[in-house]
Amino acid sequence: MPGFPQAAPIEGLIGGLLIGLAAAIILLGNGRIAGVSGLFARAFGISSGDTPRQLAWAFIAGLPIGAGLVELVVGVNANFPTPPILIIAGAIVGFGTQLGSGCTSGHGICGLSRLSKRSVFATLTFMTAGVITITMMRLLGLSP
Repeated sequence: MPGFPQAAPIEGLIGGLLIGLAAAIILLGNGRIAGVSGLFARAFGISSGDTPRQLAWAFIAGLPIGAGLVELVVGVNANFPTPPILIIAGAIVGFGTQLGSGCTSGHGICGLSRLSKRSVFATLTFMTAGVITITMMRLLGLSP
């Protein structure tokens, strides 16, 4: 794809379909949206809710397991930051999800599909912040 040498549109389409399918299964089977931060908090007992903890654990455990399976099958080598960076980033994201009443998956996938005004605003906010962040990183010579 011109201008996007690392773009993987087929893989992105397949991933998007799988995320949509998982969100639909959670919504239809549990009556709740599949926000990852909410499921994470429920799995670890940080918050209460209607979602059974076993379902929350299965969803959360499926994220790295699914990534590992794709890595094995497709042969793509995932490049993750160091554990301390992941922990710090996770804490910042956790704070943001509390501040924004949900995470990117809850607002961007589930909220937008339900035409939630709050989710439209939240999605526009985090997409704008992402564009600004990447622009600043490139201007400063940092790799995104």
